Amino acid sequence: MQFPQRLARFNRHVTNPIQRMWAGWLPPFAIVEHVGRRSGKKYRTPVNAFYTTVDGRVGIAIPLAYGPDRDWLKNIKAAGGGQVQRNTKTFGIADPRIVTKTEASQYVHGIWGPIFKNLPFEEVVLFTKTS
Repeated sequence: MQFPQRLARFNRHVTNPIQRMWAGWLPPFAIVEHVGRRSGKKYRTPVNAFYTTVDGRVGIAIPLAYGPDRDWLKNIKAAGGGQVQRNTKTFGIADPRIVTKTEASQYVHGIWGPIFKNLPFEEVVLFTKTS
């Protein structure tokens, strides 16, 4: 299921500023830090993020509740990476790969696995942790 774009616009202007106050330290929330591909401006976008291990490489899975056509994802692709703040730790991310929720669920760590499988979305972006 994909949420309506109208809700994405509302969240960008109303909900996201509120979530940025706590998303970087309250799991499974996180903040994706990225640079605008045209403006060069720094952005901080709250998301849900789940730790993963894919082929022995640690990373994160971010559900794409509004689909893959997101500015934050385009910015990370254009810049070759970005950063994520989760559990009060900040680390680099790169190598975005869009997969199905079914594929991504096999990589999600610990108690979050069953929760992840039951979330109402179909697409996920997997990132590799770079630092």
